[in-house]
Amino acid sequence: MKLFDNLLDHFNKAEFTVAPQKKLKSVSADFKKSFNLTLVFYKGSMIADGDLTLASLNKKTTKTVNTKADELKIKGSMKVGDVEKLFDKSFGVTVQIKDKTGENLVPNKLTIGQASRGEY
Repeated sequence: MKLFDNLLDHFNKAEFTVAPQKKLKSVSADFKKSFNLTLVFYKGSMIADGDLTLASLNKKTTKTVNTKADELKIKGSMKVGDVEKLFDKSFGVTVQIKDKTGENLVPNKLTIGQASRGEY
């Protein structure tokens, strides 16, 4: 069954748009709806306020946030660590992916699909 699930992850094209005006909590909600996982944004080493937008987060962190980056396209076959790096590379923001409860970090070596099915 796991092989079949992993194969299906390659065809799962759940995508969402990250716009500079969109609140971080909205981006996180879209991520949860697509993958049943929690996406947490950071401002430095602290969790960012969900009411901030990417544009307003740029004013509150020493790291430059790219508010003009292209939209991200994330698939279930992508590794958690690669998705986190993609957010950093594309937008200059630090994110971590946690389980659906938002309590436990998901191991970076798992795919988004495996993590959403709780295969760890």
